[in-house]
Amino acid sequence: MSNTITAERGAPASLGATIDDGGVHFAVYSENADEIHVCLFDEGGTQETDRIPLPGRDGGTRFGFVPGLAAGTRYGLRAVGPYKPEEGHRFDYSKFLVDPYAVQLDRPFTYRPALTAPPERQIDSAPFLPRAIVTAPDRDAKPLPFANPGLTYELLVRAYSQRHPDVPAEIRGTVAALAEPYFLDHLQKVGIDTVELMPLAAWIDEGHLLNFNLTNAWGYNPITHMAPDPRLAPGGFAEIRKVVEAMHARGIRVLLDVVFNHSGEGSEEGPTICYRGLDNLLYYRHPEGEPEFMLNDTGTGNTMATHKEPVAKMFIDVLRTWVQATGIDGFRYDLGTVLGRLPDGFSHDAPFFKMIEKDDVLKDRIHVGEPWDVGPGGYQVGNFPKPWFEWQDKFRDDVRKFWKGEAGMIGALATRLAGSADLYNHDGRLPSAGVNFIAAHDGFTLADIAMYEDKHNEANGEDNRDGHNDNHSWNNGVEGETDDPAIIDARGKDIRAMLATLLVARGTPMIVAGDEFGRTQGGNNNGYAQDNEITWLDWDNADEGLIEFTGKLAKLRREHPALNADRFLTGELVEGGDVEDVIWLREDGHAMEDDDWNDPERRFVGMSVYSPKTEADSESERAVIYVNGTQEDVAVTLPEPREGHVYCLQIQSDWPQLEPRRIDHAGGVVVQSRSVFIMLEERDDGEA
Repeated sequence: MSNTITAERGAPASLGATIDDGGVHFAVYSENADEIHVCLFDEGGTQETDRIPLPGRDGGTRFGFVPGLAAGTRYGLRAVGPYKPEEGHRFDYSKFLVDPYAVQLDRPFTYRPALTAPPERQIDSAPFLPRAIVTAPDRDAKPLPFANPGLTYELLVRAYSQRHPDVPAEIRGTVAALAEPYFLDHLQKVGIDTVELMPLAAWIDEGHLLNFNLTNAWGYNPITHMAPDPRLAPGGFAEIRKVVEAMHARGIRVLLDVVFNHSGEGSEEGPTICYRGLDNLLYYRHPEGEPEFMLNDTGTGNTMATHKEPVAKMFIDVLRTWVQATGIDGFRYDLGTVLGRLPDGFSHDAPFFKMIEKDDVLKDRIHVGEPWDVGPGGYQVGNFPKPWFEWQDKFRDDVRKFWKGEAGMIGALATRLAGSADLYNHDGRLPSAGVNFIAAHDGFTLADIAMYEDKHNEANGEDNRDGHNDNHSWNNGVEGETDDPAIIDARGKDIRAMLATLLVARGTPMIVAGDEFGRTQGGNNNGYAQDNEITWLDWDNADEGLIEFTGKLAKLRREHPALNADRFLTGELVEGGDVEDVIWLREDGHAMEDDDWNDPERRFVGMSVYSPKTEADSESERAVIYVNGTQEDVAVTLPEPREGHVYCLQIQSDWPQLEPRRIDHAGGVVVQSRSVFIMLEERDDGEA
């Protein structure tokens, strides 16, 4: 017997499926469909029990109320309309469509070639796709108050716990595992302020991976951006919320990586699963005058039309749902330039940015953009609106080049250490706007930077053609694994030196989960398709010494304003004083001069950093840091400490077991090769 449906009780303002007294509201946005039908299924989601046209229309919203339905109802959509690719329309009634506003799915997406079948074949795609489940998630979760992200830890959920020996088998590879006490203890030991979870939204594998018996390991191929993927969060929002609350209890914020630049439907030859079937012309961007094709500013086959208000609003609704249902503290936006793309270029005034700025739930959240895509004018590092944070690859490349030993890098290194003013010192932005990293999920691991001169992506099935070619990496004499203790030691020194460089630089530092204990991907710098030991963290072989060293660095940075102050280092006198905020030092203790900066072979620099008293900091502080990228030990003359103060050597990256010790400044210090030394002034109490 067919369900009845009415438009009189419809709720067009609430897209998706909304539970109400006596039934469920359905509302779907499509400007070009002739009709939208709701398909209802039995409790197991196997048998379709009814198919109902939505009778109401309010602008582009189709809506209706179905009495008698309740939470747990499984449903999907179909759209009636023209199949005219030359006009941008790809309606196909044989294609079952998943609601973009679904908040829970009954199974993961699985790629099938039938999903790409042309309409004349009339292949019903319903057997191959998940059903949305009518759900009313609790929306009272509370994020922590806004704060800068601090030391951020990028984490791939599935890879994180798969090989940990203490994780119960039933939760390995899921979000739930992150609430286990040993993981929370580890995060605190490392000194993590913010965990950035890689995508949790339900995704589908790219079709070509079937040929290689591979799957998408990273999740950057979403379909329903609002619904968690059942493989990662089988308990849905409630499971994620529990983990967020556990991290909040430890003082750790949580960000979520979201992918609003494209969907897993790919190019015009890709599958029809959701947006393409609902309104291809609306939801995607198309080359001017060629609506039959997809604009590919993302390199993934399609680009979401976030410059259109309905699409931008949909993503605002996605963000609001994640915040309210889980307590997430903010978001990192994959290929975020797309979010500011208007037809005539990138703009601060793009609808998405303006909507966030005005939204009462989102305006005080953390927003981190990946400020590039592959489209024209796609590189926008430094150009996102305040108060956005941004990943910045210039830090990554300049620091790698310096430690690799490339010529002429001393000035670039100093610019990055000082807060990247060339990128962020405008419009009231601060160094923290730049997210500094040396390794991220996309590219070499931190250990592999000093272990592989070339990428080794053979397992990806593309003859090593994929992934970055210009990695600014080195191998210390042997490509890959070795038993040579001298090479192993050299690599360890390089890893620790890079970590120290990251954590003394002004800005927001970020590391990738596992880099704090020396993880390797065997030289694979594009592990997106490796849901296996290549990306799974090897906890049994974690370098405990490196974990301790990372935690020591993080603690030192967190506790000392001279290392963490959110202000650019300019070399100018500090307000109200007669001390420069930074003096760049030569080996002889004198300030660097033009000839030193212009010396292409210079790979050594010191920096005397002064941080004045503030309302938050009761005392002024001074740090002296030396960065030695040469293969030789360097004897240095220390600058005179302030009256009543002495130097205490806190970090010597070549000697991670160092206990802090006072230094006789008159005798100078020898900075070991390939190392970073960090000294702090402390009051001379007469004790040795």
